[in-house]
Amino acid sequence: MGNTFGRAFRITTWGESHGGGVGVVVDGCPPNLPLSEADIQPDLDRRRPGQSALTSPRRESDTCRILSGVFEGRTLGTPIAIVVPNEDARPGDYEELRTKFRPSHADYTYLAKYGIRAWPGGGRASARETVGRVAAGAIARKILRADLGVEIVACVTQIADLIARDLPFETLTVEEVDRQPTRCPDPVLSAAMAERIDRARREGDSLGGVVTCVARGVPPGLGEPVFDKLEADLAKACMSLPAAKGFEVGSGFGGVLLTGWQHNDPFYRDDAGRIRTRTNYSGGIQGGISNGEMIVLRVAFKPTATIRKEQETVTVEGEPTRLAARGRHDPCVLPRAVVMVEAMVALVLVDHYLRHRGQVGAPPGSR
Repeated sequence: MGNTFGRAFRITTWGESHGGGVGVVVDGCPPNLPLSEADIQPDLDRRRPGQSALTSPRRESDTCRILSGVFEGRTLGTPIAIVVPNEDARPGDYEELRTKFRPSHADYTYLAKYGIRAWPGGGRASARETVGRVAAGAIARKILRADLGVEIVACVTQIADLIARDLPFETLTVEEVDRQPTRCPDPVLSAAMAERIDRARREGDSLGGVVTCVARGVPPGLGEPVFDKLEADLAKACMSLPAAKGFEVGSGFGGVLLTGWQHNDPFYRDDAGRIRTRTNYSGGIQGGISNGEMIVLRVAFKPTATIRKEQETVTVEGEPTRLAARGRHDPCVLPRAVVMVEAMVALVLVDHYLRHRGQVGAPPGSR
């Protein structure tokens, strides 16, 4: 019913925003992988609310607990269940939403589909659901790093009309990204972004932007033509994130401004004997299959739908009314969306890696 993602590496997330907790069940993780809560917690810490004045003030430690699938510090090959309790749920803050629909949120569509909805905080439509994705993504990231040496790094490259350019994606690290509260690694632009987000927060409004993600060290050969192309699965993964509204790989929409001669990535053989490309307009994927170059993708996120500015809406009975939403919400989802995008990219890559290994054997460069 839409709560499960992946084939060889399969995850199912569960829980509502203001219920007892949230979590994930991971199936298909190979056995004997060293794993503990300490491998997962750092990514959950990067995702949690209350990190700065730029994020939701909800106070959650997001402390994870592994309930199954691990014995004496190693995975068993059986389902791994991870739970994160909700510690600061305040359903009373959302009482008005019991009878009113937030514009551009999932309130109306969930009720239209199911005939019932968890109105406190949005239930499954809340970004709190992504706790399970990020926890599973940390496991996927560990497998990719151990078996292939893959590094996945995302950062904020746009907030509203403020755009970061010429960032060093070939060498950029998670630590460099996390030094800035906006998670834009350009410190000057980050300061301008922070001021713009804070202004929107004070005005009861919100902002959108773009997260750029790269995956370095991905071997050639990952991806399944025709319907399971690597970029198709990456698009589905990233577009399933809350507030995601756009996706592109490589040159993306900008590629329409080039001719074929300009856009093609010429091949050459490097000193190590590997087939490489001199440019990377393809974003590391050709014919739906990784070509060994750096995978580059971008995800656009809309402004947060829940805002304090009064807006026109209707009640559940369809009567016209107005709403100035209460509760605790991010004035801009981008700083916390960075680790969510990384998680979804890791989940897709590990799934295709395990599928590749099962069909044709270990890809080039496997350890």
